[in-house]
Amino acid sequence: MGAASYDVVHTSVLPIALGVVGVMADAETATQIALVWLAHIGFDRFFGYGLKYPTGFKDTHLQRV
Repeated sequence: MGAASYDVVHTSVLPIALGVVGVMADAETATQIALVWLAHIGFDRFFGYGLKYPTGFKDTHLQRV
């Protein structure tokens, strides 16, 4: 359950969708949240924290944390 929740929040689809909606609706706060969210995901990938496998929270698609 934890790995699935983490993976949903750490994929780029949701923040990109939020950013598109924010830009189209001229909603500055939504756009800012989307950019921070994408940056967070990028930093996670940079430091080696990838999407989780159901076998364990420390098993990621990039490495074992």
